[in-house]
Amino acid sequence: MKIFLAKQAGFCFGVKRATQMAFEAADKGGTTYTLGPIIHSPQVVQRLDEMGVKVLKTLAEQDKGTIIIRSHGVASEELEEAVRKELEIIDATCPFVKKAQEHVKSLSQAGYDVVVVGDADHPEVQGIVSYAKGKVYVVGSGEEASRLPKMGKIGVVAQTTQSFENLKNVVMECVMRGGEIRVFNTICDATAVRQEEAKELANQVDCMIVIGGHNSANTKRLAEVCTELQPRTHHIETAQQLNPAWFEGVEKVGVTAGASTPKWLIDEVIERIERLDKDKMR
Repeated sequence: MKIFLAKQAGFCFGVKRATQMAFEAADKGGTTYTLGPIIHSPQVVQRLDEMGVKVLKTLAEQDKGTIIIRSHGVASEELEEAVRKELEIIDATCPFVKKAQEHVKSLSQAGYDVVVVGDADHPEVQGIVSYAKGKVYVVGSGEEASRLPKMGKIGVVAQTTQSFENLKNVVMECVMRGGEIRVFNTICDATAVRQEEAKELANQVDCMIVIGGHNSANTKRLAEVCTELQPRTHHIETAQQLNPAWFEGVEKVGVTAGASTPKWLIDEVIERIERLDKDKMR
């Protein structure tokens, strides 16, 4: 059984930067927290917890210590609260997410009604939306955008992990609903590259394994695009979740991973697949 690993599997620039900042803070000791999970990888969050970096849901009862802003960013009011409480802030927000926040703020200040393309329940989107001071709408698809009201000026930005196709579909609907449209393509290049690589790989193998947190938007999207081309696609978080039955009759296995998946988890999955293959040959 041959195993093919996507070239761009695993940490993207923003996630690598955020985790590095968090582990460096952990090494210094002291009272350190992340406001929400630093990235959408339960295994990385657990390692940081073991090093003394705890996850906070809110800053309500926090009056001292170091706060690390997660890679997805936080709502503007949460950042303002941390500043007001004079907490030490380590801002690990992904630069691509930060750019989306800035675009929403500037569009809103310029009088545009803002449309954010993404998942309304995702922390990145919730943070981005908070920078709008006027009307703001979150839509997940062109179909949802078709139900938007008529507007004079529409500004569009996207969650960084969205597909370009989805952004394009929403923009087409907005064109029919606004007199003036301004669009910022805030999709991260790393996300687009991963999705294209995953599609290419899924077309060439008998089974696809997608590694990453089940709460990771970009990993779930990778699993979706792979499933469309290769029905034998399985989304897992760890090597222990691999099922030997998945590889029956399989000659070629494709492996990819979301942008929040560390290399050590990918290595463990590949090693486990290799062991399963050897066991099958005995």
